[in-house]
Amino acid sequence: MIFNLEGLTVYFPYEYVYPEQYKYMLELKHGLDAKGHGCLEMPTGTGKTITCLALITSYQLAHPECGKLIYCTRTVPEMEKVLAELRVLQAYREKHVGKASEIMALGLSSRKNMCIHPRVADEGSRESVDARCRRLTASWVREKHMDCVSREEETSTELCQFFEDYEKEGPDAVLPPGVYTLADLREFGRKKGWCPYFLARHMIGVANVVVYNYQYLLDPKVSSLVSRELEKECVVVFDEAHNIDNVCIEALSVNLRQQTLDAAGRNITSLSGKIERAKQTDARRLREEYARLVDGLAQQGVLRRGGGEDALQNPVIPDDILREAVPGNIRRAEHFVAFLRRFVEYLKTRMRATQVEQETPAACLAHLQRSAAIDGKTLKFCYDRLTSLLKTLEIVDTEEYNAVSLVADFGTLVGTYQAGFSLILEPYDERYPNIPDPVFQLCCLDASLAVRPVFEKFQSVFITSGTLSPIELYPRLLSFNPVCISSLPMTLTRECLCPVVITRGADQQAVSTKFDMRDDPGVIQNYGRILIDLAATVPDGLVAFFVSYSYMEQIVSKWHETGVLQQVMQHKLVFIETQDVVETSLALDNYRRACNCGRGAVFLSVARGKVAEGIDFDRHYGR
Repeated sequence: MIFNLEGLTVYFPYEYVYPEQYKYMLELKHGLDAKGHGCLEMPTGTGKTITCLALITSYQLAHPECGKLIYCTRTVPEMEKVLAELRVLQAYREKHVGKASEIMALGLSSRKNMCIHPRVADEGSRESVDARCRRLTASWVREKHMDCVSREEETSTELCQFFEDYEKEGPDAVLPPGVYTLADLREFGRKKGWCPYFLARHMIGVANVVVYNYQYLLDPKVSSLVSRELEKECVVVFDEAHNIDNVCIEALSVNLRQQTLDAAGRNITSLSGKIERAKQTDARRLREEYARLVDGLAQQGVLRRGGGEDALQNPVIPDDILREAVPGNIRRAEHFVAFLRRFVEYLKTRMRATQVEQETPAACLAHLQRSAAIDGKTLKFCYDRLTSLLKTLEIVDTEEYNAVSLVADFGTLVGTYQAGFSLILEPYDERYPNIPDPVFQLCCLDASLAVRPVFEKFQSVFITSGTLSPIELYPRLLSFNPVCISSLPMTLTRECLCPVVITRGADQQAVSTKFDMRDDPGVIQNYGRILIDLAATVPDGLVAFFVSYSYMEQIVSKWHETGVLQQVMQHKLVFIETQDVVETSLALDNYRRACNCGRGAVFLSVARGKVAEGIDFDRHYGR
């Protein structure tokens, strides 16, 4: 339907609009008109995604000065769902408006989800794919290959033909207007022979709608690489944002374990060897790097990358990066490696503690200065200096150096921030109190630190979800002033929900997940009995939500010991959500296949987790 909303023509691809959708659009329009931020809650299942897309794309059509829509989701399935809705909307707009309504919309994800190179795409983890890709696309690898080809010599280096063909096209490598899912981009890449990952990165600048993960805006290491060029007029939407404070905190938090420090020590030894070899074979590179560092790392843009070696950027928020020369004591490569070794040894010493310790970054820096003669200013440059060294030594296999990068990340954040952070050292895992397993955590305590640059850079940012309760808390958590804030109820024209609350089990014992009752063996057994009975009675798909990941692990472990899971699996297959996105996506896909083939399945998930919002358990997927 096409209707007028306070002077704005809205193109909505369905025959009816719910009252809450109309109110949601009104709130969105008020926020856009005021060029301010908003916080909106509308229940899951009321068409929040299509409502948001319809209003903002209609606003873009009526106000050409309005920038692109940056739509942030938490998972790849959510991204695909948003692009599918957008495709329906675009088909409707073209039918009624014609060519004038054409838009460019695309999804962006990691190389792991977009690569079409047969050998690289088969690598297991995201880090492996990234490292293998850089091995084929780094500028110095390509230069060596071209030198060998020009001298008609045999070359052992391999290049990615998709990336080479994309680079040859230059500015002419563009996507025609349309809505592109990740599968569409891969298909287009195969057809043209171009790399879909770098093509999508290039097309962000001209697209009208970009759909990608929260991390591309909130994590400084990724956002300064991908989202740096986005204009101020962009409209940003964080969908399913009930956990946005956790995402912000995780983006600026680092955990170090004993294994990490051991691996970092090996990385440092490897770097020392590479520096010595470089001195003997190509000392010019090290001299040039030293000269650049004397002039100033950030000012000279020495870390600006091109091609495929665009490693992660500084973990610090861009405005907080020091714009001055690198301290003299870490300019030379061998001095910097000695500095890193000293820092790792200090951390190993701290790990030997037998009691839980908590301190502020300022206290940690004072102790570090006394114990290892390392000052805060030098630590601030740790991550950038390491990245510069890896580039100078022409190291593309960054996965191998993850441990030392994590240590440098830790050091840079400790050296940069005083307020909003805490350092916690836990010598034991609470589940195994007799086995030493120390963890040194740098915990960000202020969610507003990571999201502050987003609110400052873009004129309209909307936080939206099905469960933002209490909604007044989010502006305080994230330190922003919304021009519109609203919690919209669901309109039910008929009674279509029948909630059943079970307070007692089959043995008449009370059941509850209240904190003081949830560990009771009788409660755990009764919940298991309820699940067995439901699995035996309810056809197709069954979804069970737990209060937390740790509680779910504990219950599933107990159910396994007592034979509950075996009894459930006599009726249905069992799939479990984990904190790993790839594992969860795979489990969800297999759950749907089990429901489709009639075998039936149980999906054990977490309330307010990755699957709880944004995934539809409709029809036989959620009986």
